[in-house]
Amino acid sequence: MLTQLLLLDIETVPRFPSFADMDSGWQGLFLDKIAKTVPEEMNPEEMYRKKAGILAEFGKIICISTAFFYENEAGQLSLKMKSIAGNDEVEILSIFTDLCDKMYQHHHGFQFGGHNIKEFDIPYICRRLLINRLPLPEYLQLHDKKPWEVKMFDTLNWWKFGDNKNYVSLHLLANVLGIPTSKSDIDGSMVQDVYYKENNLPRIVDYCQRDVVVTANVILRFMDQPLLGEDRIVVVA
Repeated sequence: MLTQLLLLDIETVPRFPSFADMDSGWQGLFLDKIAKTVPEEMNPEEMYRKKAGILAEFGKIICISTAFFYENEAGQLSLKMKSIAGNDEVEILSIFTDLCDKMYQHHHGFQFGGHNIKEFDIPYICRRLLINRLPLPEYLQLHDKKPWEVKMFDTLNWWKFGDNKNYVSLHLLANVLGIPTSKSDIDGSMVQDVYYKENNLPRIVDYCQRDVVVTANVILRFMDQPLLGEDRIVVVA
């Protein structure tokens, strides 16, 4: 089963550096979108900063880190990782779907794996594919699927154990399970500043890849298998 998982994590930012950079039409659409979910006293610039990157209608993907389990020459379960990152979202999404197509050809029943991918990463990718007028592959045509027909290995859903009101961050889950976490010099709230102000995409890629490794180790803990050491993680260009 593990070798049929394609693990992933995405990093997203607002499409524009600030609320003021959008034209008035899009500003109005954004305010309408978040009107019922944020405090009225929060100013538009602050709301945009906090919300735009996680909304597929107003954000964009700048990095998708992927990984899959395989057995190395010594017969040990290892992880091979590849990140797709840049300023051109169309190129990122095209490379990602090409990679998924290859996985689909080899393992027709492959599943996506990750943390909260069922409610965030995968829907975000699907929406951005459509927004960018890119084809939606068969394995991402989820819009008319019933919940039980959507097969994904989502560590957040596993940890819920049927308790649908429960939410746990990857960082907390890793700490609870005794797994080294990805939180070092950057967290999700800092990504847009690192992107727009520092112009430091490699730092974001490193952070994204760390999250994938943490997720892989959470999955191994769920399956009562040894955690991955650095010597069993391969990053390919």
